[in-house]
Amino acid sequence: MAANKTAFLFDEKCFWHAGGNYAQLAQVGGHVQPMVSGGLPEAPETKRRLKNLLDVTGLSNELSLSGAPAATQEALLRVHPETYLSEFKALSDGNGGELGLRTPFGAGGFEIAALSAGLVIKAVETVLRGDHDNAYALSRPPGHHCLPDWPNGFCLLANIAIAVESALAQGLAKRIAVVDWDVHHGNGTEAVFYDRSDVLTISIHQERCYPLDTGEIGHRGKGDGEGFNMNIPLPPGCGHHAYVETMEKLVIPALTRFQPDLVVVACGFDAANFDPLSRMICTKETFRTMTRQLMDFTGNRLVAAHEGGYSEMYVPFCGHAMLEQMSGSSITAIDPVTERAEGQQPNERVRAFHTTLINEMVNYFFD
Repeated sequence: MAANKTAFLFDEKCFWHAGGNYAQLAQVGGHVQPMVSGGLPEAPETKRRLKNLLDVTGLSNELSLSGAPAATQEALLRVHPETYLSEFKALSDGNGGELGLRTPFGAGGFEIAALSAGLVIKAVETVLRGDHDNAYALSRPPGHHCLPDWPNGFCLLANIAIAVESALAQGLAKRIAVVDWDVHHGNGTEAVFYDRSDVLTISIHQERCYPLDTGEIGHRGKGDGEGFNMNIPLPPGCGHHAYVETMEKLVIPALTRFQPDLVVVACGFDAANFDPLSRMICTKETFRTMTRQLMDFTGNRLVAAHEGGYSEMYVPFCGHAMLEQMSGSSITAIDPVTERAEGQQPNERVRAFHTTLINEMVNYFFD
Protein backbone atom coordinates (compact mmCIF):
# COMPACT_ATOMS: atom_id res chain seq x y z
CA MET A 1 0.00 0.00 0.00
CA ALA A 2 1.27 3.46 -0.85
CA ALA A 3 1.96 5.77 2.05
CA ASN A 4 -0.48 8.64 2.56
CA LYS A 5 2.33 11.16 2.28
CA THR A 6 3.81 12.97 -0.63
CA ALA A 7 7.54 12.40 -0.98
CA PHE A 8 9.57 15.61 -1.07
CA LEU A 9 13.18 15.16 -2.14
CA PHE A 10 15.82 17.84 -1.70
CA ASP A 11 19.47 18.36 -0.81
CA GLU A 12 21.18 21.48 0.50
CA LYS A 13 24.10 20.83 -1.86
CA CYS A 14 21.83 21.57 -4.81
CA PHE A 15 21.45 25.13 -3.54
CA TRP A 16 25.24 25.48 -3.71
CA HIS A 17 25.42 25.18 -7.49
CA ALA A 18 26.93 28.43 -8.74
CA GLY A 19 26.67 30.13 -12.12
CA GLY A 20 29.28 32.28 -13.78
CA ASN A 21 29.86 35.86 -14.80
CA TYR A 22 26.47 36.76 -16.25
CA ALA A 23 24.06 39.68 -16.04
CA GLN A 24 20.77 37.82 -16.51
CA LEU A 25 21.16 36.23 -19.97
CA ALA A 26 24.15 38.29 -21.18
CA GLN A 27 27.79 37.57 -20.39
CA VAL A 28 29.54 40.36 -18.53
CA GLY A 29 31.97 42.24 -20.71
CA GLY A 30 32.03 45.04 -23.24
CA HIS A 31 29.14 47.32 -22.28
CA VAL A 32 27.52 44.71 -19.98
CA GLN A 33 28.45 45.46 -16.39
CA PRO A 34 28.16 42.98 -13.50
CA MET A 35 24.96 42.90 -11.48
CA VAL A 36 25.01 43.79 -7.81
CA SER A 37 22.36 41.14 -7.09
CA GLY A 38 24.29 38.33 -8.77
CA GLY A 39 24.52 36.75 -12.20
CA LEU A 40 22.14 34.24 -13.77
CA PRO A 41 18.43 34.34 -12.99
CA GLU A 42 18.75 30.64 -12.12
CA ALA A 43 19.78 31.23 -8.52
CA PRO A 44 19.31 29.14 -5.37
CA GLU A 45 16.94 31.45 -3.54
CA THR A 46 13.74 30.57 -5.41
CA LYS A 47 14.18 26.92 -4.46
CA ARG A 48 15.55 27.50 -0.98
CA ARG A 49 12.70 29.88 -0.16
CA LEU A 50 10.18 27.25 -1.28
CA LYS A 51 11.67 24.78 1.19
CA ASN A 52 11.75 27.50 3.86
CA LEU A 53 8.08 28.35 3.28
CA LEU A 54 7.11 24.68 3.63
CA ASP A 55 8.94 24.62 6.97
CA VAL A 56 7.38 27.86 8.23
CA THR A 57 3.79 26.88 7.39
CA GLY A 58 4.28 23.37 8.74
CA LEU A 59 3.49 21.64 5.44
CA SER A 60 6.92 19.97 5.63
CA ASN A 61 5.61 17.98 8.60
CA GLU A 62 2.97 16.42 6.35
CA LEU A 63 5.45 15.40 3.65
CA SER A 64 7.91 12.53 3.58
CA LEU A 65 11.24 14.38 3.39
CA SER A 66 14.43 12.73 2.15
CA GLY A 67 17.47 13.11 0.00
CA ALA A 68 18.74 10.74 -2.67
CA PRO A 69 22.02 9.32 -3.95
CA ALA A 70 23.57 10.97 -6.97
CA ALA A 71 22.79 9.50 -10.37
CA THR A 72 25.28 6.80 -11.25
CA GLN A 73 27.49 6.85 -14.31
CA GLU A 74 25.40 4.00 -15.68
CA ALA A 75 22.24 6.08 -15.35
CA LEU A 76 23.85 9.15 -16.91
CA LEU A 77 25.20 7.17 -19.87
CA ARG A 78 21.68 6.12 -20.87
CA VAL A 79 21.18 9.74 -22.01
CA HIS A 80 24.56 11.46 -22.24
CA PRO A 81 27.62 10.25 -24.23
CA GLU A 82 30.78 9.46 -22.31
CA THR A 83 32.69 12.22 -24.10
CA TYR A 84 30.33 14.87 -22.73
CA LEU A 85 30.37 13.48 -19.20
CA SER A 86 34.17 13.27 -19.22
CA GLU A 87 34.58 16.88 -20.34
CA PHE A 88 32.04 18.06 -17.77
CA LYS A 89 33.78 16.07 -14.99
CA ALA A 90 37.24 17.34 -15.95
CA LEU A 91 36.17 20.98 -15.76
CA SER A 92 34.28 20.30 -12.55
CA ASP A 93 37.37 18.76 -10.95
CA GLY A 94 39.22 22.00 -11.70
CA ASN A 95 37.75 25.44 -11.17
CA GLY A 96 34.57 24.85 -13.15
CA GLY A 97 33.77 26.38 -16.51
CA GLU A 98 31.04 26.46 -19.13
CA LEU A 99 29.80 24.00 -21.73
CA GLY A 100 27.10 24.72 -24.27
CA LEU A 101 25.03 27.89 -23.87
CA ARG A 102 24.35 29.71 -20.59
CA THR A 103 25.38 26.77 -18.42
CA PRO A 104 28.27 27.91 -16.22
CA PHE A 105 29.24 25.92 -13.15
CA GLY A 106 31.82 26.04 -10.42
CA ALA A 107 34.17 23.46 -8.95
CA GLY A 108 32.19 20.36 -8.04
CA GLY A 109 29.41 21.24 -10.48
CA PHE A 110 29.35 17.75 -11.97
CA GLU A 111 28.63 16.14 -8.62
CA ILE A 112 25.87 18.63 -7.81
CA ALA A 113 24.23 18.10 -11.20
CA ALA A 114 24.39 14.32 -10.73
CA LEU A 115 22.78 14.78 -7.32
CA SER A 116 19.99 16.84 -8.88
CA ALA A 117 19.35 14.06 -11.38
CA GLY A 118 19.45 11.55 -8.53
CA LEU A 119 16.63 13.34 -6.74
CA VAL A 120 14.42 12.93 -9.83
CA ILE A 121 15.40 9.28 -10.24
CA LYS A 122 14.35 8.52 -6.67
CA ALA A 123 11.12 10.52 -7.02
CA VAL A 124 10.15 8.43 -10.06
CA GLU A 125 11.13 5.16 -8.39
CA THR A 126 9.34 5.82 -5.11
CA VAL A 127 6.04 6.35 -6.94
CA LEU A 128 6.43 3.48 -9.39
CA ARG A 129 7.36 1.10 -6.56
CA GLY A 130 4.26 2.20 -4.63
CA ASP A 131 6.14 3.66 -1.66
CA HIS A 132 4.36 7.01 -2.08
CA ASP A 133 1.33 8.20 -4.00
CA ASN A 134 3.25 11.08 -5.53
CA ALA A 135 6.60 12.83 -5.24
CA TYR A 136 8.22 16.23 -5.74
CA ALA A 137 11.94 16.60 -6.49
CA LEU A 138 13.38 20.02 -5.66
CA SER A 139 16.04 19.50 -8.32
CA ARG A 140 18.73 22.07 -9.07
CA PRO A 141 20.36 22.63 -11.51
CA PRO A 142 17.33 22.08 -13.78
CA GLY A 143 17.41 19.79 -16.78
CA HIS A 144 14.76 20.19 -19.49
CA HIS A 145 16.91 22.24 -21.90
CA CYS A 146 19.89 19.88 -21.80
CA LEU A 147 20.55 17.90 -24.97
CA PRO A 148 22.50 14.64 -24.74
CA ASP A 149 25.79 16.30 -25.69
CA TRP A 150 25.07 20.02 -25.35
CA PRO A 151 23.92 21.72 -22.14
CA ASN A 152 21.71 24.74 -22.55
CA GLY A 153 19.70 27.33 -20.65
CA PHE A 154 20.96 26.67 -17.09
CA CYS A 155 20.56 22.88 -17.59
CA LEU A 156 23.62 20.64 -17.27
CA LEU A 157 22.11 17.15 -17.20
CA ALA A 158 18.74 16.01 -18.56
CA ASN A 159 17.28 15.17 -15.14
CA ILE A 160 13.84 13.92 -16.18
CA ALA A 161 15.11 12.02 -19.23
CA ILE A 162 17.71 10.28 -17.05
CA ALA A 163 15.04 9.30 -14.51
CA VAL A 164 12.63 8.09 -17.20
CA GLU A 165 15.34 5.98 -18.88
CA SER A 166 16.30 4.51 -15.50
CA ALA A 167 12.71 3.49 -14.76
CA LEU A 168 12.23 1.95 -18.20
CA ALA A 169 15.54 0.06 -17.96
CA GLN A 170 14.50 -1.43 -14.61
CA GLY A 171 11.13 -2.50 -15.98
CA LEU A 172 9.26 -0.27 -13.52
CA ALA A 173 7.17 1.16 -16.37
CA LYS A 174 6.61 0.62 -20.07
CA ARG A 175 5.12 3.98 -21.06
CA ILE A 176 5.82 7.33 -19.41
CA ALA A 177 4.48 10.79 -20.24
CA VAL A 178 6.30 14.04 -19.52
CA VAL A 179 4.14 17.16 -19.18
CA ASP A 180 6.36 20.24 -19.26
CA TRP A 181 4.64 23.43 -18.13
CA ASP A 182 7.82 25.42 -17.62
CA VAL A 183 7.31 28.63 -19.61
CA HIS A 184 10.24 27.77 -21.88
CA HIS A 185 10.14 24.96 -24.43
CA GLY A 186 11.43 21.63 -23.12
CA ASN A 187 13.74 21.14 -26.07
CA GLY A 188 16.16 18.83 -24.27
CA THR A 189 13.56 16.30 -23.15
CA GLU A 190 12.01 16.48 -26.60
CA ALA A 191 15.34 15.72 -28.27
CA VAL A 192 16.03 12.63 -26.15
CA PHE A 193 12.71 10.97 -26.97
CA TYR A 194 11.89 12.47 -30.38
CA ASP A 195 12.06 9.14 -32.22
CA ARG A 196 10.50 7.05 -29.45
CA SER A 197 6.93 5.81 -28.96
CA ASP A 198 7.30 4.69 -25.33
CA VAL A 199 7.61 8.27 -23.99
CA LEU A 200 5.07 10.99 -24.76
CA THR A 201 6.53 14.48 -24.40
CA ILE A 202 4.19 17.47 -24.06
CA SER A 203 5.46 21.03 -23.70
CA ILE A 204 3.24 24.03 -22.90
CA HIS A 205 5.32 27.15 -23.35
CA GLN A 206 5.35 30.81 -24.25
CA GLU A 207 5.88 30.94 -27.99
CA ARG A 208 9.45 31.80 -29.06
CA CYS A 209 10.53 32.74 -25.57
CA TYR A 210 13.43 30.29 -25.16
CA PRO A 211 14.92 28.69 -27.15
CA LEU A 212 13.96 30.93 -30.04
CA ASP A 213 14.19 28.23 -32.70
CA THR A 214 12.34 25.28 -31.10
CA GLY A 215 8.89 24.40 -29.81
CA GLU A 216 6.85 24.68 -32.99
CA ILE A 217 3.48 22.96 -33.12
CA GLY A 218 4.46 21.01 -36.25
CA HIS A 219 7.32 19.22 -34.51
CA ARG A 220 5.50 15.97 -33.75
CA GLY A 221 8.38 13.48 -33.53
CA LYS A 222 9.97 11.31 -36.20
CA GLY A 223 10.13 7.62 -37.10
CA ASP A 224 8.62 5.51 -34.34
CA GLY A 225 8.15 8.71 -32.36
CA GLU A 226 5.94 10.49 -34.87
CA GLY A 227 2.86 11.73 -33.02
CA PHE A 228 4.46 11.23 -29.61
CA ASN A 229 5.79 14.79 -29.23
CA MET A 230 3.30 17.59 -28.62
CA ASN A 231 4.27 21.26 -28.59
CA ILE A 232 1.69 23.76 -27.38
CA PRO A 233 3.07 27.28 -27.97
CA LEU A 234 0.91 29.98 -26.40
CA PRO A 235 1.13 33.74 -26.99
CA PRO A 236 2.30 36.03 -24.17
CA GLY A 237 -0.34 37.16 -21.72
CA CYS A 238 -2.43 33.98 -21.65
CA GLY A 239 -2.87 33.66 -17.90
CA HIS A 240 -4.78 31.23 -15.73
CA HIS A 241 -7.80 30.39 -17.87
CA ALA A 242 -5.81 29.62 -21.03
CA TYR A 243 -3.54 27.23 -19.16
CA VAL A 244 -6.43 25.42 -17.49
CA GLU A 245 -8.26 25.19 -20.82
CA THR A 246 -5.10 23.91 -22.50
CA MET A 247 -4.85 21.14 -19.93
CA GLU A 248 -8.52 20.23 -20.30
CA LYS A 249 -8.72 20.25 -24.11
CA LEU A 250 -5.22 19.22 -25.19
CA VAL A 251 -3.11 17.66 -22.45
CA ILE A 252 -5.62 15.37 -20.74
CA PRO A 253 -6.99 14.01 -24.05
CA ALA A 254 -3.42 13.31 -25.23
CA LEU A 255 -2.66 11.47 -21.99
CA THR A 256 -5.92 9.55 -22.25
CA ARG A 257 -4.97 8.41 -25.75
CA PHE A 258 -1.43 7.42 -24.64
CA GLN A 259 -2.35 5.72 -21.33
CA PRO A 260 1.01 6.15 -19.55
CA ASP A 261 2.09 4.15 -16.51
CA LEU A 262 3.34 7.41 -14.98
CA VAL A 263 3.11 11.16 -15.61
CA VAL A 264 6.16 13.28 -14.78
CA VAL A 265 5.75 17.06 -14.63
CA ALA A 266 8.63 19.28 -15.70
CA CYS A 267 7.58 21.76 -13.09
CA GLY A 268 8.65 25.31 -13.79
CA PHE A 269 6.90 28.23 -12.13
CA ASP A 270 8.17 30.82 -14.60
CA ALA A 271 4.78 31.12 -16.32
CA ALA A 272 3.66 32.86 -13.15
CA ASN A 273 2.98 36.52 -12.69
CA PHE A 274 5.98 38.60 -11.58
CA ASP A 275 8.51 36.35 -13.34
CA PRO A 276 11.29 38.37 -15.00
CA LEU A 277 11.78 35.93 -17.91
CA SER A 278 8.22 35.51 -19.17
CA ARG A 279 4.92 37.25 -19.79
CA MET A 280 2.31 34.57 -19.08
CA ILE A 281 0.83 36.03 -15.83
CA CYS A 282 -0.38 32.75 -14.33
CA THR A 283 -1.15 32.65 -10.60
CA LYS A 284 -0.41 30.12 -7.89
CA GLU A 285 -3.97 28.85 -8.42
CA THR A 286 -3.02 27.98 -12.01
CA PHE A 287 -0.46 25.48 -10.76
CA ARG A 288 -2.80 24.13 -8.10
CA THR A 289 -5.53 23.61 -10.71
CA MET A 290 -3.24 22.00 -13.29
CA THR A 291 -1.92 19.67 -10.60
CA ARG A 292 -5.48 18.70 -9.68
CA GLN A 293 -6.31 18.05 -13.34
CA LEU A 294 -3.37 15.67 -13.67
CA MET A 295 -4.09 13.96 -10.36
CA ASP A 296 -7.70 13.41 -11.39
CA PHE A 297 -6.41 11.67 -14.49
CA THR A 298 -3.73 9.57 -12.75
CA GLY A 299 -5.59 8.76 -9.53
CA ASN A 300 -3.22 10.99 -7.50
CA ARG A 301 -0.08 9.28 -8.85
CA LEU A 302 2.29 11.97 -10.06
CA VAL A 303 5.95 12.98 -10.06
CA ALA A 304 7.10 16.60 -10.29
CA ALA A 305 10.67 17.73 -10.98
CA HIS A 306 11.46 21.38 -10.33
CA GLU A 307 12.69 23.29 -13.38
CA GLY A 308 12.54 27.10 -13.78
CA GLY A 309 10.89 30.02 -12.01
CA TYR A 310 12.78 33.22 -11.24
CA SER A 311 10.68 35.35 -8.92
CA GLU A 312 12.19 34.83 -5.47
CA MET A 313 9.04 36.27 -3.92
CA TYR A 314 6.37 34.36 -5.84
CA VAL A 315 7.84 30.97 -6.77
CA PRO A 316 7.57 29.67 -3.17
CA PHE A 317 3.82 30.35 -3.09
CA CYS A 318 3.29 28.59 -6.43
CA GLY A 319 5.24 25.56 -5.25
CA HIS A 320 3.43 25.54 -1.93
CA ALA A 321 0.05 25.57 -3.69
CA MET A 322 1.09 22.63 -5.85
CA LEU A 323 2.28 20.65 -2.84
CA GLU A 324 -0.93 21.46 -0.95
CA GLN A 325 -2.79 19.81 -3.81
CA MET A 326 -0.42 16.84 -4.10
CA SER A 327 -0.51 16.08 -0.38
CA GLY A 328 -4.17 16.93 0.24
CA SER A 329 -3.11 19.18 3.09
CA SER A 330 -5.34 21.86 4.56
CA ILE A 331 -2.30 24.03 5.34
CA THR A 332 -2.12 27.10 3.14
CA ALA A 333 0.39 29.88 2.55
CA ILE A 334 -1.33 33.24 2.22
CA ASP A 335 0.67 35.41 -0.14
CA PRO A 336 0.40 39.21 -0.22
CA VAL A 337 -0.09 39.53 -3.98
CA THR A 338 -3.05 37.26 -4.81
CA GLU A 339 -5.41 40.13 -5.54
CA ARG A 340 -2.92 41.82 -7.86
CA ALA A 341 -2.07 38.57 -9.68
CA GLU A 342 -5.74 37.75 -10.25
CA GLY A 343 -6.52 41.33 -11.23
CA GLN A 344 -3.99 41.21 -14.08
CA GLN A 345 -5.70 38.30 -15.86
CA PRO A 346 -6.92 38.80 -19.46
CA ASN A 347 -10.36 40.29 -20.04
CA GLU A 348 -13.22 38.39 -21.68
CA ARG A 349 -12.33 39.54 -25.20
CA VAL A 350 -8.74 38.32 -24.90
CA ARG A 351 -9.84 35.08 -23.24
CA ALA A 352 -12.18 34.43 -26.19
CA PHE A 353 -9.21 34.85 -28.54
CA HIS A 354 -7.21 32.33 -26.52
CA THR A 355 -10.12 29.85 -26.59
CA THR A 356 -10.28 30.14 -30.37
CA LEU A 357 -6.54 29.49 -30.61
CA ILE A 358 -6.75 26.46 -28.31
CA ASN A 359 -9.71 25.05 -30.27
CA GLU A 360 -7.68 25.36 -33.47
CA MET A 361 -4.91 23.31 -31.83
CA VAL A 362 -7.50 20.72 -30.75
CA ASN A 363 -8.52 20.36 -34.39
CA TYR A 364 -4.88 20.09 -35.46
CA PHE A 365 -3.89 17.41 -32.94
CA PHE A 366 -7.03 15.30 -32.77
CA ASP A 367 -8.85 15.53 -36.12
